[in-house]
Amino acid sequence: MPSGPDYDYWLLDLDGTVVDVEPGYVQDVFAAVGDRIGYGFTTEQAEILWHGLGGFRNNQLERWNIDPEAFWEAFHEVEDGEAHAAHSFVYPDAERFAAVDAPVGVVTHSQSYLAEPVLEALDIRDWFDTVLCCTDDTGWKPDPAPVRSVMADLGVRDDEHGVLAGDGPHDVGAAWNAGLDGVHVERHGHDRRGMCVLGDHRVRDFDELFA
Repeated sequence: MPSGPDYDYWLLDLDGTVVDVEPGYVQDVFAAVGDRIGYGFTTEQAEILWHGLGGFRNNQLERWNIDPEAFWEAFHEVEDGEAHAAHSFVYPDAERFAAVDAPVGVVTHSQSYLAEPVLEALDIRDWFDTVLCCTDDTGWKPDPAPVRSVMADLGVRDDEHGVLAGDGPHDVGAAWNAGLDGVHVERHGHDRRGMCVLGDHRVRDFDELFA
């Protein structure tokens, strides 16, 4: 199995993998969403949903008797790209992708109106050769379709060995479904996530992967 630097190309998730936001912003967003749907989110619930702890978010919402469609409609009404960007930061261990000597692409569930201001504000857009924000048309991870779209944009060959790294089980699933190695970056700990996510590599951060 190749070590991190030996991959011919890299695909990355964005939120929770390369960048994240300050906790206070998460609480403000969920307070506003809760006002719209008539639900009082606790601090723990907000963090579980924001970071995808405990599995797929829609399943978690249903366990709390929250209609996923109503939640996401309110969530997208509340989230503002400029405010999100103003409270975002880059994980220090992800800064190595500014200088990785290989094609690097992003495939993210973050919508373009949120992702693009973050990339601009943090001055990291030029780290990536292509960025795809998933939609119903592109498909959503673990569907391999958006992954393969990014691979096509990068112009990778069939004989090249690539990897997709992300912080959720859907990232590893998308990698495997597209024939890539999958890296799970567990920034919150398996105990807090409530599960262990399988992967070709399971690491706490990119420093551990590249060590």
